[in-house]
Amino acid sequence: MADQSVSKYPKADAWYRRGITLICFVMCAIQVGNFILPPMKTTSFFVLHFMFGMLMCYLIYDWKGKKTYLYGPGKLPDLLMALAAVAVAVYILRDVDGYLTRIQISASTTDIVMGIVVTLLVLEACRRLTGPSLTTIALVTILYAFWGKYLPGLLGHKGYSLQRVVKTIFSDQGVFGMPIGVSANTVFLFLLFGAFLNVCGADLIFRDISIALAGKARGGPAKIAIVASGIFGSISGSAVANVVSTGAFTIPMMKRTGYRKEFAGAVEAVASTGGQLMPPIMGAAAFILAEMAATPYGAVCVAAAIPAFLYYISVFIMVDVEAIKADLQGMDPKDVPRLGPVLRRGAKLLIPVGVLIFTLVVLQKTPMKSALYAMAAVIICALLDKEDRFSWRHLAGACSSAAKGSAQIIAACCTSGIVIGMLAITGLGLKFSNFILALGGTSLITCLVISMIVSIILGMGLPTTAAYIITATTIAPALLKLGLSPLCAHLFLFYFASLSCITPPVAIASYAGAALAEAPPTKVGWEAVRLGIVAFLIPYAFALNPAVIILDFSSLWAAVDTCLSAILTLLAAIPIAYAVQGHSYKPLPVWTRLLCVLLGCCLIVPNLLVELPAAAVTVAIFLLHRREYAVTHPPLGKTGA
Repeated sequence: MADQSVSKYPKADAWYRRGITLICFVMCAIQVGNFILPPMKTTSFFVLHFMFGMLMCYLIYDWKGKKTYLYGPGKLPDLLMALAAVAVAVYILRDVDGYLTRIQISASTTDIVMGIVVTLLVLEACRRLTGPSLTTIALVTILYAFWGKYLPGLLGHKGYSLQRVVKTIFSDQGVFGMPIGVSANTVFLFLLFGAFLNVCGADLIFRDISIALAGKARGGPAKIAIVASGIFGSISGSAVANVVSTGAFTIPMMKRTGYRKEFAGAVEAVASTGGQLMPPIMGAAAFILAEMAATPYGAVCVAAAIPAFLYYISVFIMVDVEAIKADLQGMDPKDVPRLGPVLRRGAKLLIPVGVLIFTLVVLQKTPMKSALYAMAAVIICALLDKEDRFSWRHLAGACSSAAKGSAQIIAACCTSGIVIGMLAITGLGLKFSNFILALGGTSLITCLVISMIVSIILGMGLPTTAAYIITATTIAPALLKLGLSPLCAHLFLFYFASLSCITPPVAIASYAGAALAEAPPTKVGWEAVRLGIVAFLIPYAFALNPAVIILDFSSLWAAVDTCLSAILTLLAAIPIAYAVQGHSYKPLPVWTRLLCVLLGCCLIVPNLLVELPAAAVTVAIFLLHRREYAVTHPPLGKTGA
């Protein structure tokens, strides 16, 4: 939100805003044009992406990280840093080939100075937009490169000069490496696609679809939050943005229905965090996952589908049990819109999403082409909408939203590039991986648990993208050595990098939900962990049984195995939810809760002799308790889920 201070220079502020809007439009034009027109050199494209990211940061955000569009003397340092970013870009672009040669062989003094400037720009941008955590990690790795030679034992190394460290940062091993490449090539186009959907009213349409689907159900508002966050989160790819967007209307509805305020904030936080795991867009980290796991993004989406579905099913069950415990009913039918008219009104948004999924998964086009086709579909469908026809106002709004929204991702990717570069030259990433193997030995379960703990700790307070990159760089090699496939290993780490958003003591999604619910942040955080407890088990399910994510229909038995694995894993959500809540359709004694824990664990063990009996007992408990509940309550078809 813009700074609300009174302007001392209203005319200058107006021109300042127009200038930023123009820069946003130019950025979007270059990003799209690079895939429609003959592409520019890779390094040139990455450098321009970096420059625009720094411009968005320093022109819009002040040193406290707050948005401000007011022009004045206090803005001078920010303008100078923005000009420094432009100067670096011009310096490289005027002789790209010469820059690449020098940076590989012998960097000049000017190269070193420019490299130092880039390092300072990136670290300050990261501090403003993501907080101190990632910036501190990057600084520690830089200092380690300089002074690690003084450390004893395993952590020690030969030491590196200023020139070597700066060359690494100021190259495709650092700031202009893989993370910013994924941001430039893929993430930005999906941000722009999401921005097009939003300016066409995606938030309202998705809200109405969610209400139509879940509003009449028992405890309807909480289930609306789950459906809305799943739909909207798959487009936004940001847990906090999802909480703020959908939570603004779902959290007050939950509180009015009778849910505890801590529970309301936690439901929204957990549901919104799941949006990062929900195909087709997921989050920026998912595109980097595809790159690091050397797996087509379409295959990543297919692999993530069943775990994401399990995630939301488990949260849905937890919410339903809470509604049973509190005897909460659904919304008044007169307040629930009919699904048919809502879908017809939302066709201009649903068709482009369908185009995206079809081109990405069925036609197996690249993510870039799929995003471009989907954007074209948004514009065409919006042009045919007589009530809200696509206009220049929509175009300007989408370009501004995407460009401004990219600033945090670019800052995080550039800083992650610094971390990766320092880990590479010092060998710290490999040492960390070997340390995990030394602790866990040959036990896959032990190493997975250690990896989970480290991932959550590293991810606290970090954007999911940065958290995933760091954990993938340091931990993935250990999991690969234990026999996990690249997709399984990286998806495992991606899940816990995402779940760090709801895990105290630093749980940014939970804190955003707490602010909207007016509830204590810590209580909301722990409530979110309780609600999302099944989510912490899902990665173990597909790590131990890859059939859950590697869908194989090459033969009849392979198809049966795939479907059975998916069903049994989905079924595990029921007993675990009952155990955590201490309630199914009635209060559960301690022995039944312990039995449910055992059943849930058995259902994720890749052994049919264990899974099938557990599934039979789970279904029996569910049907028995539901029948007892039906005796004293109205049929579920009228007030239930």
